[in-house]
Amino acid sequence: MSTRAIATSAVWQIASQCVMALLSIITVKFVAMGLSKELFGNYNSAYGYLQLFGILADFGLYAVAVREVSRVKNRAEVLGALIILRCVILALALALALVFVWILPVWKGTPLPLGVTIAALVPFFTLLAGILRTIFQVSFKMHYVFVAEVTQRIVTASLIGLLVLLGVRGSTDLDDYHHFLFIGGVGAFVLFFLSFLYGDRLMKIRPQWNGALIKDLVKKAAPFGLAYLCIALYRQSDVTLIALLRTDYDLQNAYYGPVIRMMDMAFLIPMFLLNSALPVLSERDSRGEPTKGILGKTFLAVTLLSGIAGLFAYFWARPLVELLTTSAFLSTATRPGSDTALRLLAIPMFLNGIALFGFYVLLTRHRWKELTAVLGAGAILSVTLNMLLIPDFGFVGASATSIAVHIFLSLFLLPLSFRAMRFSLSRQQLIRWFFFLLAAALFLWGTASLLVSSSWTLGMLFLASSFLLVLAWITGLPHALGMGK
Repeated sequence: MSTRAIATSAVWQIASQCVMALLSIITVKFVAMGLSKELFGNYNSAYGYLQLFGILADFGLYAVAVREVSRVKNRAEVLGALIILRCVILALALALALVFVWILPVWKGTPLPLGVTIAALVPFFTLLAGILRTIFQVSFKMHYVFVAEVTQRIVTASLIGLLVLLGVRGSTDLDDYHHFLFIGGVGAFVLFFLSFLYGDRLMKIRPQWNGALIKDLVKKAAPFGLAYLCIALYRQSDVTLIALLRTDYDLQNAYYGPVIRMMDMAFLIPMFLLNSALPVLSERDSRGEPTKGILGKTFLAVTLLSGIAGLFAYFWARPLVELLTTSAFLSTATRPGSDTALRLLAIPMFLNGIALFGFYVLLTRHRWKELTAVLGAGAILSVTLNMLLIPDFGFVGASATSIAVHIFLSLFLLPLSFRAMRFSLSRQQLIRWFFFLLAAALFLWGTASLLVSSSWTLGMLFLASSFLLVLAWITGLPHALGMGK
């Protein structure tokens, strides 16, 4: 029953992510059409900068919230304290983001400060909705999240698309840039409103001040808040460092920004699965029940999902970039383009699944010292390499840095997680895993030459999804993952 509940919860989240990915493709394409390449770069720079502070504002609260709420009986009281804590940390993080963007001399006179101020509505409402997501996660009612997230993206894509249809094309007008950013905030508010509306039906949502409980939650979250700060540095600092270290940051982030969007989506899919597994793992572990089997299946599923994302990024880099943006963002004989970055980032997409698995296992066992030590080293490595490579190589240097950092994290986090909570995989499971990814790679490689236009790419994405489902059934992956039980 636990395996089926985890699978159902993960499927809803993955379905949500797939639909959101399609709507994001439409939205980003509208923005790329509506704004000049320079303003599109500023658009990506604004959101890239805020993502750095958004991860800091999360403070590890979501993962800790899922773990704590799944373990207690007074769930509404714990959630109320978590809401208070989220609001305080969110206000501090966004205030810090706005102070920095307005006082740094390098950005004075650029569109970035006001753009960041408007775009701050997105992390504000998204993170408030995120803490309410705990309700749906622990009750395995993720279909509500599907409705809220998809509605948010429909609203955003429709409003931006309307501006494009009304004649906003390749605009150099800052008002159009500001309108596009504000529409993102409107969509984020819709997400928060629907999350509150649905969540209140399942659990009473009321902020509750409980000093002792909040203090206890801060102690539990603080180590992972530090870990999330490290994640922010190695995951999101590259866009901001490009904006700081390159005078042509708008063009650099115009090419790099769409790829970061795709990478973020690829990162989220295994995270959804791990979020679904965390309540069951925490509950079983707290009762002293065996977790080897379910942990092994979770590892297998996470590496499958991240492996699929990496294969698509590598073999279909050029057509996916053209689908998401326009042909102007593709590489040429004289300069690298977004497809260059996407092909390079295929490696981190796969390795991220291994790193995330290690993160969640150490979170379950509250092994924060080892976790923060490795993530801290990864963050230092990331910032150091980016500062060395970005001035000369721009986003290509940032992509190479991401490869090095994710290799480092995988090599250290996987052994640490295995020592913290041992998991088991049978030879049969590994063989099915290998042949599935091998067949998927051959299919994507063989069909890449057929993707001669965006319409063909979109159609082939549906065909590839169907092929992967059939391939999973042929290789017996549902059985290997315990989904048939």
